[in-house]
Amino acid sequence: MDLATFNDLTPEAAADTVRPCADVPGWIEHVVGGRPYDSVGALLTFAEAAAAAWGAAEIDAALAHHPRIGERATGTGAEAAMSSSEQSGISGDERAIAEGNRAYEQTFGRIFLIRAAGRTSAEILEQLTARLDHDPATEEAIVAGQLREIALLRLEGMFAA
Repeated sequence: MDLATFNDLTPEAAADTVRPCADVPGWIEHVVGGRPYDSVGALLTFAEAAAAAWGAAEIDAALAHHPRIGERATGTGAEAAMSSSEQSGISGDERAIAEGNRAYEQTFGRIFLIRAAGRTSAEILEQLTARLDHDPATEEAIVAGQLREIALLRLEGMFAA
């Protein structure tokens, strides 16, 4: 998609376009409401600022659609395709990652989230193991940051030439 097309979409169509990046209703509303954007950079800057205060409610909304690390997304929508692409480099260590996922969910009550794009299985497993030692508030801040990274990478990818 090009930026001019995005700027011209109806609010509903623009929201549907952005939703696979992060299904956080308030963020989607802000990003769509900020149009028109002069550049992709301006869009990304606005989107990042709109995500700056994400907390537990926004994390829970977005994680409702995320597969576990190491598991393939189900469905045929844009979010499933993005997730599958981001996790395509994960191979090996599947058993250790699955065990880490279970431990993380027991500790924090939600799935483990990390920006998988550009990371190896070993790097993901290392982060998963290290993050199990965090207190809930520290981990929530890290998850919110990872979610922002994912959302911005997906949004930027939508406008890549």
